[in-house]
Amino acid sequence: MARTRRRPEKTTGTLPPEGSAAALGRSHTLPVRQWPITLVLSLAGVGLAVTWFSPTAGNGFKYGLLMVGCAPLLGAVLRLVLPEVGLLAVRSRFTDVSLLTVLGGVIVLLTLVAQPDPWLQLSVLDNIGQLMGRRHH
Repeated sequence: MARTRRRPEKTTGTLPPEGSAAALGRSHTLPVRQWPITLVLSLAGVGLAVTWFSPTAGNGFKYGLLMVGCAPLLGAVLRLVLPEVGLLAVRSRFTDVSLLTVLGGVIVLLTLVAQPDPWLQLSVLDNIGQLMGRRHH
């Protein structure tokens, strides 16, 4: 059989990521079978709703954004500890856990330093503000 440089019509060598089987058996409905991703997306959705409906004055939006940031962190923990997570498995376990942790951590950190009245004071941010021309009184 002659070898050709054309791409094959059907890919046969791609394997699903480790742990991508459904968390529960086929006797359950799809959202229940895929409960890890359902839980993560539900937490993010509730967080977005809290952010959307919070009053403009005050820090109400921060609670919702903390929930949005905790959703990928929850996904990272589930991906790390559960053997099968269904649709939550996208790449290798290491890649999924690393990216979800960084994404969730950045969202939580940005929420904690958000103005007005940041819950976390970082002196580095004051220096950046001075560099941008903001005057400190």
